[in-house]
Amino acid sequence: MVLVLCQLSFAQTEQIEENNSLFIIPEFIVGITAEANEGFPDRNLQTGFLVSFGNYHSNNKQEWAARLNYPKTGITLGYIDFGNSEKLGQAYSFLPFVEFRIKKRLNLYVAMGASYMNNLYDVNTNPFNKAITTSINWSFKSFAYYDVLHGDKIDWRFGLGYFHHSNGHTRLPNQGLNSFLASVSANISTDDEHKLIDKPIYEKSSQTYFSARADYGINVLSEIFNDKKPVYTVAFSAGKIINKTFKLGGGIYYRFYQHYYDYIKNDEDLVAEDFPIFKENPFGYASNFGFFVTAELLLGHIGFEFDLGFNIHKPFYQIDWILNEGYEFDTAQGEHVVVLGELDWYYEIKRTISSRMGLKYYLINNNKSPQHNLFFGAHINGNLGQADFTGSSLGYVYRLEKKE
Repeated sequence: MVLVLCQLSFAQTEQIEENNSLFIIPEFIVGITAEANEGFPDRNLQTGFLVSFGNYHSNNKQEWAARLNYPKTGITLGYIDFGNSEKLGQAYSFLPFVEFRIKKRLNLYVAMGASYMNNLYDVNTNPFNKAITTSINWSFKSFAYYDVLHGDKIDWRFGLGYFHHSNGHTRLPNQGLNSFLASVSANISTDDEHKLIDKPIYEKSSQTYFSARADYGINVLSEIFNDKKPVYTVAFSAGKIINKTFKLGGGIYYRFYQHYYDYIKNDEDLVAEDFPIFKENPFGYASNFGFFVTAELLLGHIGFEFDLGFNIHKPFYQIDWILNEGYEFDTAQGEHVVVLGELDWYYEIKRTISSRMGLKYYLINNNKSPQHNLFFGAHINGNLGQADFTGSSLGYVYRLEKKE
């Protein structure tokens, strides 16, 4: 994604076609809902209808618009049927998006938001739908669109892409729904008057920044310890803001998991039997710290952020893994057997690598290069690619003098 955006920043011509209009895009989608767990309910093709509203940015004088080759931004509203109304139900989605023009007829669409699900996992009435357990879920949509027919007001498009829904580890089970889809859509502009205008020329610039944030998250530990408890985070970072648009840097973070601390303090089974050393310092063994690299796309007041982290200290994840990677079954003699997970090579990778993705809103428009700025955001945090907790953040950014 970062490489694509960097390429976009150089895909510039001396003149551009100015478009002052808004647009609306009705879209029909069809595809498959991937199996989320063993015994997942049978289903027909997934179908849905989405409509996107937004505006073009070719007349936007802010630098980020030019650097990104004048993308489209807006909101997508959607209705999705997963192919089994009784067991999987439907989703109603709300997704802020940005769409980049890669080539003359090819566009890349990326959206992140939330969905309401109307049919959930239930241990008694719907035990084989382990994909969705909460009504409100994170949603992510990534599509490539090709303009098949181009008109004055309507561009007919064909799309291929991916749609994901999950609750960010706020209740288990949470296997998530993954869909692979094709679509037909029509990009309808409200104005067909276009003209060629000179494209603004911006000098290359960079600014050093320093940032601090505090996060409040929630998660659950396992299906047995399935109540929501907080995760507290503080993080510090520094780096460069390039051309008022690309924010690249690195930093350190510290987290404290309330679930981990309570499990140790309550002397639960795995602590008492296998990890008694945790009781010597519950606070320390419930803590997690490491360092991360971050990439963020700045669109005025909005930031799209992705972090990749490396855990130096996360000792309790051993118990987390053992609890969540195990399974249970009943024998023919009626005995209930619990099998715990094993600490294998995949555990080592997931214990080491963390990820974080989400949206920010900045109090002051980043195009103004403010020396001081505040932001708040919402993020999903993961162990490698699997959700760990959902969090909200409040932070501060300080910039040094801009260099051109």
